[in-house]
Amino acid sequence: MSKKVTLWTRQDIRSLDEIKAQGVYRVKKEYIEEQFEDIAYHYIPLYRWFVDKASKMVQKPEGVEFPIWCSISEENMLRPIENTVVYVLEVDESEVIYFDGRKWDYVLNHLYIPKDEKDLMDYRKDLERKGLKDSFSFIDGKYANFYPLEKKRVMDSWIRVFEIEEWDIFGIQANIWEIREDMIKDIIYYQG
Repeated sequence: MSKKVTLWTRQDIRSLDEIKAQGVYRVKKEYIEEQFEDIAYHYIPLYRWFVDKASKMVQKPEGVEFPIWCSISEENMLRPIENTVVYVLEVDESEVIYFDGRKWDYVLNHLYIPKDEKDLMDYRKDLERKGLKDSFSFIDGKYANFYPLEKKRVMDSWIRVFEIEEWDIFGIQANIWEIREDMIKDIIYYQG
């Protein structure tokens, strides 16, 4: 029997209607576009990258577009705000994709994720040797079409987001593919 873990996730209050009607809630592209508005174009390709890699670790159910971000601790969960709820979930651990949220920030900023301090120093020296000032311009910045090998090097490093060196409730996050009714142990409502 697989181990169960408790996760917390803040979602739009309309997700309650979806769960009631369909028995499941899944994140759709339009939800991301609504949440991030003018900068959704930045997040969607990165989320798609995440989906591609994460689905090789935990099989993605048919019809799922994007993952659901979760906290691994009540202390570090996103609290409910207006028009949201927080689901307290009990999830089979085999359905959970753990990752380092601090490293995810590197992905969001199109940066190289180093293996360690030495790797970071070597990487910086290599960029300097090549006359390059930074790494974030390789993905979609001014150098995006000029340095395909550097772009690949940066993007290949992102897989390290799934490498967890230190387990702590503030840096480690979890993703699941969907919220099913049977996972919901409690719902925390915004108190205003």
